[in-house]
Amino acid sequence: MAKQFSGNVFDKVQDEQRQGEVYAATVEVAGKKKMYLESYGCQMNFSDSEIVASIMAENNYIPTTALEDADVVFINTCSIRENAEQKVRGRLQVFRQHKKHKPDMMIGVLGCMAERLKSKLLEQEKLVDLVVGPDAYKDLPNLLSQVDSGQPAVNVLLSREETYADITPVRLGGNGILAFVTIMRGCDNMCSFCVVPFTRGRERSRDALSIVQECRDLWENGYKEVTLLGQNVDSYHWTAEDGSESVNFAQLLALVAQIDPQLRVRFSTSHPKDITDEVLHTMAAYDNICKNIHLPVQSGNTEVLKRMNRTYDRNWYINRVEAIRRIMPDCAITSDVIAGFCGETEEQHQDTLSIMELSGYTMSFMFKYSERPGTLAARKFEDDVPEEVKSRRLQEIIDLQSKLSLLSNEQDVGKTFEVLVEGPSRKSDAHFCGRNSQNKMIVFPRGNTKAGDYVKVKVDRCTQATLLGELVD
Repeated sequence: MAKQFSGNVFDKVQDEQRQGEVYAATVEVAGKKKMYLESYGCQMNFSDSEIVASIMAENNYIPTTALEDADVVFINTCSIRENAEQKVRGRLQVFRQHKKHKPDMMIGVLGCMAERLKSKLLEQEKLVDLVVGPDAYKDLPNLLSQVDSGQPAVNVLLSREETYADITPVRLGGNGILAFVTIMRGCDNMCSFCVVPFTRGRERSRDALSIVQECRDLWENGYKEVTLLGQNVDSYHWTAEDGSESVNFAQLLALVAQIDPQLRVRFSTSHPKDITDEVLHTMAAYDNICKNIHLPVQSGNTEVLKRMNRTYDRNWYINRVEAIRRIMPDCAITSDVIAGFCGETEEQHQDTLSIMELSGYTMSFMFKYSERPGTLAARKFEDDVPEEVKSRRLQEIIDLQSKLSLLSNEQDVGKTFEVLVEGPSRKSDAHFCGRNSQNKMIVFPRGNTKAGDYVKVKVDRCTQATLLGELVD
């Protein structure tokens, strides 16, 4: 059964650097210690925070939104860009100020920054009391005991086996409708710009039976949509210990979709080198597998892709886009794009703009290249694109994506979509919002609907980011 605390009050703060948010929860229960938890970065980090919350709940800790009341403060971190790390350091300074007024408060860093900066954070800067890597969360009770005895604690060992398949996550910060389910951990794709293989370890797939059971439990507890998470979901492959059965990603998608036709299924993230026609045909075969694929391109130029060690070229990526369009004409494609990678020329930048237009992305996450210590790119290539050039190229990418997003939304005006109602819109309680299969947000008059309902909405106007419409019978 999916764990939830009753009567939670949740805070959500948007992290402008990524789709990340900050979650915390307050539950007043006598005799319990209190844990304050913030998460930054990708959705995998938020999924991990739910695992941490479950482990801590088993050890007499409850979440709190009140930092000053916390016995333990955790920050779940991201190392993918330098400014993400700077944000975390700023928060740690705030936590240290609170610790001055409450000396027994324990401060811990979790996640991707833990492995990379353990010595600095613990010994040199003395910002934290414990440092815990993404594969060591089950060791938290022991590490906290060590800190309680007066010694700093660290466990950043990476595992080839740990998938937390036996942990039922505490659902933090959600609406009881949408949930994330981690299906694999780590990454074997050694992209030259990326720290993930060093901070999250080698790729390993979770037991398919436990995934399906977790999704079934969520459905039976009222959840209407699950998102299957992995650094590269397309390379998911699980084999039973006795070799009696084997499940690839396309087969896992079908198993989850078959739980109930009213349970929506999404997934993230796909890798262009691994997404197969089998996956696409499986998506097309089930109405409840949402028609949206996040397919990071990073660059549209073959030479830059080679330096990035992405293991596909421009033509391969275009082939995958064409396959998606052929098998699922109504499928939305989103992407990640990096501006100003090492050695990128103006002509190569133009290739990125052209592949964005060809792909017709409905949305993209767009960044300037940020050199990360320890990566292949940092060791092998010079970060030689001037900052002002990176900024200008990034703005051109953003401007093009804005145009593509608006064009895509304009093409939906006049169409009717099935929408899963998520709750009130940000601007008005008189309007509800929810997403269609293509993961586009649609806002409409509230009517007699409630969160968790499926409704039909006819789109009559749009902005660059949102579709707006009216309920139809």
